[in-house]
Amino acid sequence: MTEPETAPRAPARSYKYYALLMAAFVTVLLCSNLIGPGKVCRLPLPFPLPFLGDALTFGAGNIFFPLSYIFGDVLTEVYGYARARKVIWAGFAGMVFATLMSWVILHLPVDPDEPYNTVLQPALETVFGNTWRIVVGSIVAFWAGDFANSYVMAKMKVWTRGRHLWTRTIGSTLVGQGIDSMIFYPVAFAGHWTTSTMLKVVAFNWAFKVSVEALFTPATYAVVNGLKRAEQEDFYDVDTEFTPFSLEDR
Repeated sequence: MTEPETAPRAPARSYKYYALLMAAFVTVLLCSNLIGPGKVCRLPLPFPLPFLGDALTFGAGNIFFPLSYIFGDVLTEVYGYARARKVIWAGFAGMVFATLMSWVILHLPVDPDEPYNTVLQPALETVFGNTWRIVVGSIVAFWAGDFANSYVMAKMKVWTRGRHLWTRTIGSTLVGQGIDSMIFYPVAFAGHWTTSTMLKVVAFNWAFKVSVEALFTPATYAVVNGLKRAEQEDFYDVDTEFTPFSLEDR
């Protein structure tokens, strides 16, 4: 008895810029979480504002972290949710590895015969020795926020039939960054900050990150349109399986 013939599977699409975007996404993510939180900035305002006072105080990482959401929007818009999902998992793995590497290096015994170690070790502990709550909050908030961002972006593209890109980039960021902020700050600082301070910080960081997304909208349009032409791709997630726990291209 002969076996029934099966149709050959279509070869997977090969993209010219997908891997570069993945590398850029992971780089921005790691730098924002490793370098940015170590510095708090204070910029004087020309006049006092409600809740802010006479100066703007924020973590330096907030300037660059929203760029990871812009990369996420571009990836989902051009390549679809499933391929953006792979990039999110790559970023998640990168953050876990960076955390593990930091912990190991900080706890390795210091050579007492090297004078520079007396300066270097305390500096490393200050910059990379985050508490377990900050580490867990950062990783979980990134994972949940980015998947929510990509999901909303993909669904809105189908609903709007690919029109009005700005509604998708800003709308998905409102959801994703909102979830990110509402997870990270309570996990990291509940019990250390008052409820009032917590709400102010969450609200400000949420508004600030969404404002960065809106400010970069013209650049996002240019990058998205250029990639769609270069890759000959404009993916619609009509039959996509939206589980985050998969690495399949569907």
